[in-house]
Amino acid sequence: MYDILLKEIKLYLETSSSFEESLKWICNLLKKRVEKYHWVGYYMNDEKNKRLVLKCFSGKPTSHKIIPYGKGVCGQVANKKKTIIVDDVESEENYISCNIDVKSEIVVPLFLNNIIMGQIDIDSNFPSAFNSHDELFLIEINSLVSKLLEENF
Repeated sequence: MYDILLKEIKLYLETSSSFEESLKWICNLLKKRVEKYHWVGYYMNDEKNKRLVLKCFSGKPTSHKIIPYGKGVCGQVANKKKTIIVDDVESEENYISCNIDVKSEIVVPLFLNNIIMGQIDIDSNFPSAFNSHDELFLIEINSLVSKLLEENF
């Protein structure tokens, strides 16, 4: 399934000219087609203010549109610059709850020329929903997004 989705995303990005619309399309596609992905969003870094800004998402609305570096799983990824998988959000001390139904989360950084530019954040209503296959899949998506980012900025 992931291979098919990667091909669809690659084809879409090859013809897309809008970075933000592409992110939105990816969020919608992943939420719709991957059963365990219940909320999918992209946060972009605001390095000057040391915070993440929600660019787009698919799923239930969230009040967490701005997240300071270090706060929550997303903020930790901004600082550590590496993927974090949380199998049980209730056991995560620095977790920001966006939705009481969420049980697990994966956040994968988006790099451009080895600089973290943002991240894809995915929540699941299932515990332990994410594994190394999800991580590699999302790294590959972010690699494609990075190429589009480079072309647009």
